[in-house]
Amino acid sequence: MSVQLETLDASVFEPPPEAVDFYVECLRLLGQTDFPFLLSGTYALSCYTGITRPTKDLDIFCKPSDAPKILSFFKNLGHRIEIEDERWIGKVWKENHFFDVIYNISTASIPITDEWFREVYEVEVYGTTVRITPPTEFILSKLFLQDRYRYDGADVAHVILKKHEEIDWHRLLNAMELYWEVLLIHVLNFRFIYPTQRECIPRWLFDELMERLSAQAQMPPAQMKICRGRLLSPRDYVVDIAEWGFADVVGKGIEEKHERHE
Repeated sequence: MSVQLETLDASVFEPPPEAVDFYVECLRLLGQTDFPFLLSGTYALSCYTGITRPTKDLDIFCKPSDAPKILSFFKNLGHRIEIEDERWIGKVWKENHFFDVIYNISTASIPITDEWFREVYEVEVYGTTVRITPPTEFILSKLFLQDRYRYDGADVAHVILKKHEEIDWHRLLNAMELYWEVLLIHVLNFRFIYPTQRECIPRWLFDELMERLSAQAQMPPAQMKICRGRLLSPRDYVVDIAEWGFADVVGKGIEEKHERHE
């Protein structure tokens, strides 16, 4: 599947004027390499929904094996690079401007793989034609962002509303196999927000998730007392781990702020 989208007017994202040349240069250079990458974040959201909001950087998604290559490529060109977190993100800097190189979901272990590049959605932005994150993978990248200061559930709901026919629901369910309850949360959220549009989510998916919920309700409590809240917000559930005796399922440091904004 290949889709060519309308050219994005980058000015609507209100990038810092002094950063525009940096974005233009970086996308042009990335486009000249053989490294597969996807532009995501608010740019992809705008392509799929028409919603725009200011952003101060670029989110570049790539496979974990390609992240060091991309970072090294820009380092050799004289840019400063940074490994913000070995588990999922690096940065490329020029003076005070940067773009993110993201290769894994920040809290859950869901790496960017070849599957993310199976469908092709292209758009011209900052003078370069680039691939953006397909609708299925865009939703996957947003499901776990449920923080006190950042909740991306509205982005998920809006993309489902506008692009439900292009979402690979089987692929999404398979990717969320270990975290199906998080997917169910968003399914119920969508059904509540859009009661007249419930058919946008396939009935088989809703039935499958409800069947899993019913089967789970018959299970006895696990012997290990755990808190999975930090998959959604590393900061908001620190007390559960540090003081209340719950085991953690996230490799985040207790003091980690996890403050990222588009």
